[in-house]
This record gives sequence, C-alpha cells and structure tokens, in this order.
Amino acid sequence: MTKFLPPLPDLLIEPIVRAALMEDLGRAGDITTAAVVPEDTTVTAAFVARTKGTIAGLDVARMVFRLMDAAIDCRKEVADGTDVEAGQVLMRVAGRAQPILSAERVSLNLLGRLSGIATATAALVAAVGSHPAGITCTRKTTPGLRALEKFAVRAGGGVNHRFGLDDAVLIKDNHVALAGGVGVAVRSARARVGHLVKVEVEIDSLDQLDEALAAGPDAILLDNMTPDELREAVRRVDGRATTEASGGITLASVPAIAATGVDLISAGWLTHSAPSLDIGLDIDVSG
Repeated sequence: MTKFLPPLPDLLIEPIVRAALMEDLGRAGDITTAAVVPEDTTVTAAFVARTKGTIAGLDVARMVFRLMDAAIDCRKEVADGTDVEAGQVLMRVAGRAQPILSAERVSLNLLGRLSGIATATAALVAAVGSHPAGITCTRKTTPGLRALEKFAVRAGGGVNHRFGLDDAVLIKDNHVALAGGVGVAVRSARARVGHLVKVEVEIDSLDQLDEALAAGPDAILLDNMTPDELREAVRRVDGRATTEASGGITLASVPAIAATGVDLISAGWLTHSAPSLDIGLDIDVSG
C-alpha cells in the first residue's frame, strides 16, 4: 500500500509541543543550561539514528526548536516515512546553544516515540507481504498525542482507523449487549446517523455474521478469530462489507491473518506499546 503522507499543519503540532515544553521547563526554565552555558554560545548539532527504523516526527521536533528560539536553523536530511540505518543523520540544527539544549529532551521524546510507532507499523506492513490487507491503528493512543501518533502510523505505511468517537460508528460488544443484538444495533445506528457516516460492527463469532450482514453495515470487525474462522467470514461476506481482523495481532501471526483475505488488520499496540526508536542529538564540539 502506497504511503499517503501530507505533512501535519503547524496548527495541530504547535499546541502539543507547547504543552510538552511547558511541562519540561516548569516554573523557572532550564536552570542547568542557564547556569553552565554562556548565553552567546552557538553550536551545530545533528539528530542521529542509533538503530535502523522508519522516521516520523521531524516537523514535530523542528517545532520544539522553533518555539524555543525562532532563529534556530533546522535542516532535514531525510523525510518522514524514510527507512534509515543506524548512524544516519536525520536533521541538523544550528543556533544558540542554550535553547538548543533546552529543547533536546522534548524533541527527542517526541521524535523517538513517533519513529518507534512508524517502525513498528512498517514491520507489520512488511509482514503482510503480497496480500492486499492494510495495517491500521485504533484509538488506543497516548492522551493528547493522537494526531501525531496516527500520523506516525501513516509514515510507517499503515492507514488510520477513526480519530475519535464522532467520525464513524463502531458498534462494539457492549453496545450490542445493551442494544439487544447485532442486527438491532446496526439498524438503530443506520436510522440515526447521517448518510456519510460509516457504520462498523464488531462480532466475535461466525454465528453473529449473518445477522450482521442482513443489517447492512459498511464494515465488520472480526474480533479474535482464528485464521480458519476469518477465511470463512471473508467467504460469507463476499465483498458486501469491509472486513477487519483484530485481536492478538503480532509479527508472527499477521502473515496467516493477511492470507485469509481480510481487507484490514488492526493492532492497538502500534500506538500504545511500540518501543521508541533510539535517536540521539549529537553536538559538534570540534570548534
């Protein structure tokens, strides 16, 4: 699947970065750097990947420096979505040393976090192989970072599930239980939302599938099913709805799941458990 990766607008990035900087700077700013580094000292530095991976968040890191000192020059050496090797330079910065040092940790936290998500997504995408199934994320995101983390999924070659509770209907098991069944839940949603709103329903057994299909959902989430069950579900759906496999998705299991013919494979751990990519900020002290 081709990456679709337009940059995030600064309007989305800036409030998140500003909040992170305010948290780190506290009530008195970076007292260590202010006490140790002369105010007129200038430096050049480079973001360097310590391990190989897929990069996401360079514009976010650049925003950290921009908010600390608009005069800091940031020059990207690669683009978000790029696969890099250990030791590769990602971005160079130059300017006054004090704000560069004060921005270091926040920029590395965000860049490493987002690149870790992109790297994990890229690994799942690669594991799908030649099968057409897309890898997608969920709403299991870090509070306040959803827009950035979902961007990172796209940087890794994945696609996004809904961004919030208001952009699509996803009827889950608790909704089904309270509504009185799969079919009644789907029909109720259809009667109450606009014609442009997609309706997806979660089922956890093949016994629920025919009832779900009769109600006409746009998508069916096949939760924690075996590959054999998924294959049978895809056969029965026969293109009448988008099929999404979820639950227990790992690098080891995803090839067999993709081979069943499902359209999408969703993994919450991409955004809640992916390890950060190891990235460092190396300052040139050669003079």
